[in-house]
Amino acid sequence: MKDETDHNAELDTLAQSLKDWAKELGFAHLGITLADPVHHAERLRDWLAKDFHGEMHYMANREALRANPAELLPGTVRVISARMDYLPDAAATEAILNTPEKAYISRYALGRDYHKLIRKRLSQLAQKLQAEGGGQHRAFVDSAPVLERGFAEQAGLGWIGKNSMLINSKAGSWFFLGEIYTDIPLPVDPPQPSGHCGSCTACLQDCPTAAIVAPYQVDARRCISYLTIELKEAIPEEFRAPMGNRVFGCDDCQLVCPWNKFAQPTAETDFAPRHQLDNSDLLSLFMWTEEEFLRNTEGSAIRRIGYARWLRNLSVGLGNATYQANIVNALQQRRNELDTCHQDATAYDATNNTTDTNAMLAEHFDWALQCQQQKADSLKTPHQA
Repeated sequence: MKDETDHNAELDTLAQSLKDWAKELGFAHLGITLADPVHHAERLRDWLAKDFHGEMHYMANREALRANPAELLPGTVRVISARMDYLPDAAATEAILNTPEKAYISRYALGRDYHKLIRKRLSQLAQKLQAEGGGQHRAFVDSAPVLERGFAEQAGLGWIGKNSMLINSKAGSWFFLGEIYTDIPLPVDPPQPSGHCGSCTACLQDCPTAAIVAPYQVDARRCISYLTIELKEAIPEEFRAPMGNRVFGCDDCQLVCPWNKFAQPTAETDFAPRHQLDNSDLLSLFMWTEEEFLRNTEGSAIRRIGYARWLRNLSVGLGNATYQANIVNALQQRRNELDTCHQDATAYDATNNTTDTNAMLAEHFDWALQCQQQKADSLKTPHQA
């Protein structure tokens, strides 16, 4: 009995040390839970059955790995969930969204790509755990098949809100998550009480494309984050006008969430905006060459969509902007470039089929030009018309 008591005391001490190390590495909160996804795996299965994942086939292909942590790390008995806040000290979000000529980029993507930063910190944390407690450990950031929000909820980091995001009662939802799988039976933390969304439906009402089809259910095929980041084909026309000037991701459901009044700007300098992406004109970004795009998005999550989809998204924003002759000229210039270089195998995006890519871009440029023309016509006096 004494040996068991001593062992439990050692695990308690190790768990507390882990939380202390996490804070030293810049994490705001760390919790520990059993390696059992309980009802979260079933919810994922139901979500996939409704085809809400769209083109994100990796979600379905790797479902079994998400439901069974031991498939990724044999012997896993605990999931360590860590939170890192990212809200940058950036230009006022509402002001940018209400200025049609500006480009709105999701706050998480304004600075350095969080995958690299958090993975490095989690690896350092796992190394400390290895040195002090032995065992086997593996760190993950959201590109891995992990039910991160489910495990984070179970570990006491917050509750999953009606917008399907994890919300913390003291910090809102402007944060990233990362996990460490371990075979050490550390003491688990209690979950936060759920149901704090109450009768609030602000996120459902404010979603520009009605992607939150019911409380706790998001149809990714309608979500602007999916449309601008995950979707590789043309953006369905029904969603283009509602996108407004959102060209990479969308934060609306967070901006209206009452719990985010508790969110504080991050102290992590790597998440600070780069290249004035928090306050740039659509037109200036649209006129970047591919070289400029690659240079200005180096180390950024934005680079993952490639230059062609960057232009696709920006052209939608320009179509939604107020009429400007220089916008029309820029769109027409890009359209002419497609006509003259469609045989160039490197046109816009060498990683995709150029013919298909150019056809997609042509469709979006033409749509934006048509929108601008309609606005120009509406400005004419009856005599001019």
